[in-house]
Amino acid sequence: QVQLVESGGGLVQAGGSLRLSCTASGRTFSSYGMGWFRQAPGKEREFVTAISRSGDSTYYVRSVKGRFTISRDNEKKTLYLQMNSLKPEDTAVYYCAANARGYGSSRRDEYDYWGQGTQVTVSS
Repeated sequence: QVQLVESGGGLVQAGGSLRLSCTASGRTFSSYGMGWFRQAPGKEREFVTAISRSGDSTYYVRSVKGRFTISRDNEKKTLYLQMNSLKPEDTAVYYCAANARGYGSSRRDEYDYWGQGTQVTVSS
C-alpha cells in the first residue's frame, strides 16, 4: 500500500508558473510509474502527463506539451509537475497517481494509488 500527498497548488495569473509536488510513502517508490491527472468541475478526470519508474520516458497530453514538465526524485520519493505559461483552461484539481507495473500510462484504470488532489486556479 502506498500513500500519495500532493502539494503546491494555488492561485496564479495566466502566463504564470506553479510547481506541484507529490510525496510518497513506502519503500518502493522507484518501482512505480507515476502520472498526473486533473479534473475540472463538471468534467471527467483527464490524463495530463506520466513518467516511467526510471524517469527516462515521459508522456504529455497535447494541450500541455511544451508548457508542463514531469520529473521525479526517487531518493526523495517525490514526483513533480512544473507548470509554465499557465492558461485559465488549466484550472482543475490535480491528482498524482502510482502504477505498480512501472510504466507511465494514460489510462486511469492502470493506476493503483491516488493522492487527494491539489487545486490549481489560473485567473485571466
